Amino acid sequence: MNNYMGVDIGTSGCKAVVFDGDGLQFAVANREYDIIFSDDGGAELNSDEVIEKCFEVIKECSQQVVPNSIKGLGISSQGEAFTAIGYNNEILSNAMVSSDLRSLPYLNSFIEEFGKNKLYEITGHTAHPMFTLFKLLWFKKNKPELWKRTKYFLCFEDLLQHRLGLEPKISYSLAGRTMLFDVRKHEWNSEILNMLELSPKQLAEPTPSGKNVGKINTKIANSLGLSADTFVVTGGHDQPCSALGAGVTEEGVAMYATGTVECITPIFKKPILSDELQKNNICIYDYTINDIYTTVVFSLTGGNILKWFRDEFGAEEIAKAKLDGTDAYELLLKHVGDKPSSLMVLPYFTASGTPYFDTKTKGAIFGLQLSTKRSEIIRALLEGVAFEMRLNLEILENSGYKIKELRAVGGGAKSAIWTQLKANVMNKKITTLNVKEAGCCGTAMLACAADTKIPINNLADKWIKPLSTIEPQPEFKNWYDERFKKYCKLYETVKSISL
Repeated sequence: MNNYMGVDIGTSGCKAVVFDGDGLQFAVANREYDIIFSDDGGAELNSDEVIEKCFEVIKECSQQVVPNSIKGLGISSQGEAFTAIGYNNEILSNAMVSSDLRSLPYLNSFIEEFGKNKLYEITGHTAHPMFTLFKLLWFKKNKPELWKRTKYFLCFEDLLQHRLGLEPKISYSLAGRTMLFDVRKHEWNSEILNMLELSPKQLAEPTPSGKNVGKINTKIANSLGLSADTFVVTGGHDQPCSALGAGVTEEGVAMYATGTVECITPIFKKPILSDELQKNNICIYDYTINDIYTTVVFSLTGGNILKWFRDEFGAEEIAKAKLDGTDAYELLLKHVGDKPSSLMVLPYFTASGTPYFDTKTKGAIFGLQLSTKRSEIIRALLEGVAFEMRLNLEILENSGYKIKELRAVGGGAKSAIWTQLKANVMNKKITTLNVKEAGCCGTAMLACAADTKIPINNLADKWIKPLSTIEPQPEFKNWYDERFKKYCKLYETVKSISL
């Protein structure tokens, strides 16, 4: 039986998972790596370390299966981060990840010269320092010698391909996250590149998701325990890959992912660009199924808010988890109960995501008293992120994108308590799935479809099965409706006094 591997390259770690042709997961490996922060707003990954650890997880997974049974693999990648590659194929720079804000001073001058609306119409995105376009501007101005020595600027999907001995190709999905790409013509935009003084030959070739881009170099394949016939397909940006791995193949269904970033990913049959979506920084770009489009509404703080609380105030749970092999997050979540918190949180513990793209306003916990319990704070933090996602969902629905079902993936989906909290705050049913690693599942499906020629929608129906549907509890609807109205006022209030 042929097997298929999905590799996911995230901001805090990478993983590889092997699936058989029926979608059964039976080999998994992961590695973590640290973001390198700097006082000037920098946030980088050591690209050599990331690729080395990608090789480690690929090899570890290949050793868990029948030799030479892995037919193909696909790659899911974090967006925006790029690595400079020299003319001897050496890595010249770390990768500037999404939360790196050093490019902020270059936004306004570029937008004024190029045109705000024009940039949105071409790329489907509104300007933010997270995007590759502005990071490249910073790199060019601040690393001029490295800029001159760069043969390629590669995102992690195409960088891993390059290290596997392939001519780098980038999926339409990931290319869309650079703000260098025309999301309707499906090509690098020459006008944007000219302003950067960048050649399209310095970028990977844009290619639809699921395209077979070649076989891994024989020597490299052997070192990883793979067959010389193992091929690679284009995957995509991590959120659309995860949405595919959650079985999102029709309009009205969206993935709800809780990880480092919390986001909702629906799909559409055509790219719709509007003043309302632009105003709220809601993008449109390619999905992992050809001729289908997607958007991502997100909180950059996301699941990090619980990690922050665990690291700063969860010493007891961390110690207990180490002692008895449990999970510190689950131990914390057991405290939150099922009643709404009397506190309110603005979850801007990092720069915000959609709709505001605010890099300055800070987070806030409102309503603290001497009687406040730690459990209330935990719940309020999670409610704050859920309110932010509800805000994004309402903007989408007011623009005509009605979402009837959310499909939960990511670490947060494992917790029934957390999932119920989200369903209550957002007043939406949330379906849990048999999929543990959605991003890897999505890219492995793309590899399987490329090999077997089975339509991707049919594979999704075969591989992905609902486990349960969590309905919002009606007794809390009025409370959360009223609370949401207050939440919508909280941002402007905190923004006006933010330090």
